[in-house]
Amino acid sequence: MANPRLRALIWWRKWTKREWAIAVVGFHNYLCLDGSLPGYHFQKGFGSGSNNWLLHLEGGGWCNSVASCLSRKTTPLGSSNFMEQQVGFAGILSSDTSQNPDFFNWNKVKIRYCDGASFAGHPDKLFFRGQLIWEAFMDELLSLGMSNAKQALLSGCSAGGLATFIHCDEFRDRLPKHVTVKCLADAGFFLDEPDILGNRTIRSFYHDVVDLQGVAKSLNMDCLSRMESFKAGLQFSLFGIQCNSLKAHVTSADPDVSDPHGEWRPCILNIHSCNPHQLEILQGYRSSMLKALSESQQIQGGGMFINSCFIHCQTWMAETWHSPNSPRINNKTIAESVSDWYFDRRAVKQIDCPYPCNPTCYNMDFTRG
Repeated sequence: MANPRLRALIWWRKWTKREWAIAVVGFHNYLCLDGSLPGYHFQKGFGSGSNNWLLHLEGGGWCNSVASCLSRKTTPLGSSNFMEQQVGFAGILSSDTSQNPDFFNWNKVKIRYCDGASFAGHPDKLFFRGQLIWEAFMDELLSLGMSNAKQALLSGCSAGGLATFIHCDEFRDRLPKHVTVKCLADAGFFLDEPDILGNRTIRSFYHDVVDLQGVAKSLNMDCLSRMESFKAGLQFSLFGIQCNSLKAHVTSADPDVSDPHGEWRPCILNIHSCNPHQLEILQGYRSSMLKALSESQQIQGGGMFINSCFIHCQTWMAETWHSPNSPRINNKTIAESVSDWYFDRRAVKQIDCPYPCNPTCYNMDFTRG
């Protein structure tokens, strides 16, 4: 099957003259950081999956200042003008039955990320329009057939995983009540913990993102009444996938700040290069994460797959999603665990032992090439 092409997010319906005028006004509201239209890649479902939908929100970090947001304007993370016209769909998006046995024939959408705030910014300044981009994507996909869905899964990786947390409730509300709707966040959980130098880089960084882009307007109001605006609570049933050493957290949001001398770089590229002190710190992050997630384990219908593999994002590649060499917990791949959870085959609370106990993680070496 051909690689899905990039589609610009535009209204394709036939409009009357009056409706067209209204559409043009709305048309300029949802824009990437450079003012270009957002884009997505779509692969139509077939057979038994014709009325099932899987959405995947692309990741790519965040921008927390005007300067850092402007620097994205000449990259795919800030402009659809620089996005690839065609991309391969692998892992959770694959149409190969051996790679993606339970979701291979669903309608699949890869939503490109170009707002720098997990699809949650508001248009008070510049082109911080992430929330409007999200809403426009939902309107368009509903018009393309998602309104007739029987089953739906919202997924995302990294910044897209965080976006999945933010928008899961709204995604549920957009679809008819009879539809089975669930959400899958891959590497979307970020601890409010000191970085490797002991600084609160994560807290400061996200505070700046929220403040700059007005993200608080997209967060759950009940949560905001009980906690600081740059923290979000779990208010829904969701499946989470994480590396239990939290690779992305090691150097926080800005490695130049948290690791100015590059002492952690060999360890980050290959966990086998980490010294005993670095491994001790990684195990400390694991303990903190498991403690933070302990309450979510009690959420009815929720699930998790937390392994010891030192990798950030595991759903979008065949090597980590489902293949003969994929990481496993209790002999289950991530794809098998997600399917067991989504289709209510069994409860899934897969928590790996500390690194380096899991031998299937040794297949995961992406530092070469």
